[in-house]
Amino acid sequence: MIICKSERELGYMREAGRVVAGALAEVEKMIRPGVTTAELDRVAEEYILSKGAKPAFKGLYGFPATVCASINEEVVHGIPGLKKMENGDIISIDVGAEINGYFGDAAQTFPVGDITPELQEIIAVTKEALNRGIKMARNGNRLSDISHAVQSFVEQNSYSVVRDYVGHGIGTKMHEEPQVPNFGRPGRGPRLKTGMTLAIEPMVNMGTYEVLTLPDNWTVVTRDGKPSVHFEHSIAITDGDPIILTSL
Repeated sequence: MIICKSERELGYMREAGRVVAGALAEVEKMIRPGVTTAELDRVAEEYILSKGAKPAFKGLYGFPATVCASINEEVVHGIPGLKKMENGDIISIDVGAEINGYFGDAAQTFPVGDITPELQEIIAVTKEALNRGIKMARNGNRLSDISHAVQSFVEQNSYSVVRDYVGHGIGTKMHEEPQVPNFGRPGRGPRLKTGMTLAIEPMVNMGTYEVLTLPDNWTVVTRDGKPSVHFEHSIAITDGDPIILTSL
């Protein structure tokens, strides 16, 4: 069931979203060669707890950490650990927080030191694909209008969108209905309504859209070993422009 949130509920979700945005900002300060992904996880968890919130990912479906930290060809669900970032890497940080029973969820891909122009380009394209998807999250549009906006822009730039993992509704649970694919024809799916809250999250690969899961049963990587980029915002549909909830 797709639930439309009240103004009071949206207020709670804005609060959760600000915590998520703040956690990403704190993590960004730590991103440099030689820092481990476990250190990034610690910083995010300490920040979330300092705001009176809870790390939403820790324990979710058994995930062992506060953030997903995915480097280079890792698409999503990388487990933080002793691996150190190196100059020229890219790292995708996905983080969620819960406060007052409501959730926020966002992701961003960061450069580590100096990265190649090719990596700079795919980061810029993925970020713009998210923006284009958000712009279609309007009262009266169809769900797949978001999906089509993301896919068409990504493929115009000769990249591919991951099919196996998609965005989702969000609210009193981290994952609510509906699923929000990053691919598909426009004009399909449920009609969007004011008060609906969605997590839109393009995962864009430099090569094939195909992925596989490593033996840790969490880390998802590109099948061809080429880099992947991930951006996400939680948003609310209004009578006008959508509201980005996971923004400072």
